[in-house]
Amino acid sequence: MAKHDKITIGNSTILNPVPVVMVSCAGKNPEKENERPNIVTIAWAGTVNSEPPMVSISVRKSRHSHKLISETGEFVINLVNKGLAKSCDYCGVKSGADEDKFESCGLTAVKAEGLQYAYAVKEAPVSISCKVVSVTELGSHDMFVAEVVAVTADNYLLDENGKLCLDK
Repeated sequence: MAKHDKITIGNSTILNPVPVVMVSCAGKNPEKENERPNIVTIAWAGTVNSEPPMVSISVRKSRHSHKLISETGEFVINLVNKGLAKSCDYCGVKSGADEDKFESCGLTAVKAEGLQYAYAVKEAPVSISCKVVSVTELGSHDMFVAEVVAVTADNYLLDENGKLCLDK
């Protein structure tokens, strides 16, 4: 066989989804234990439109966060830096139905800019507030397409002209 001869290996989600993000959300009554602010680690997120700015996330239907996002139509995509790596991993293997992941990870839930119900992760360098405009059932996951209503960023990430510099 030559180096570039192809062999069929089946079908799967072979693409490595990046970047991994922490999606935060909450129910309509965040003082209730099962509706408190929550974080879910998502690798299936991305930009889907420029004007208006829109993103999508795919969330497994069985996840606690799926219920919260479906109920409120809101979520926040929080970008992850090295300082959030352990929390990001933790939030991907624990359920917000069983514990307060903000508390478990020592993170701070802050009301998200432009949203009524969702909370952002204060320690995240960038938080993208999103309102769901459509939901597509895909099988194991639902894809939430949302309009970006606000972006907040740590001030050290901005240059002298106010431009976001993610390389920082």
